[in-house]
Amino acid sequence: MRVLIQRVTDAKVVIDGTVFSSIEKGLLLFVGIENADTHEDIEYLAQKIVQMRIFDDKNGVMNLSVVDVGAEILAVSQFTLFASTKKGNRPSYIRAAKPEAAIPMYENFVNILENKLSEKIKTGVFGADMKISFTNDGPVTIWLDSKNKE
Repeated sequence: MRVLIQRVTDAKVVIDGTVFSSIEKGLLLFVGIENADTHEDIEYLAQKIVQMRIFDDKNGVMNLSVVDVGAEILAVSQFTLFASTKKGNRPSYIRAAKPEAAIPMYENFVNILENKLSEKIKTGVFGADMKISFTNDGPVTIWLDSKNKE
């Protein structure tokens, strides 16, 4: 499982010209699920995201978590995080989980985050053609991979 974290001042998901969900200060999570992912991958990444200290304290040092600052989270499914560009010029998505496996994993990830934060997590729509816009704050962009634990 992979998550690309963007610390943002705002983010929104637009579907068919209508804002589906939006957040202000918080984290925009692009979530990729692969065939080999398990509940342990979800738990690892959810815990890491909740505890990660990437918001500035009063001294301007990244020392506070999403919990500490009361920030929001917007989680968007993104199978392209498992693009393989090893051969040719067209990416292969063979490692990305098919919807029948990925949707329950994505929903479980969102539910676990909600339970850990006692807060509603905003989402996109799995498989929809979404337009995502955001303002990266910092910029802060962090890549997490549950298999590599990095």
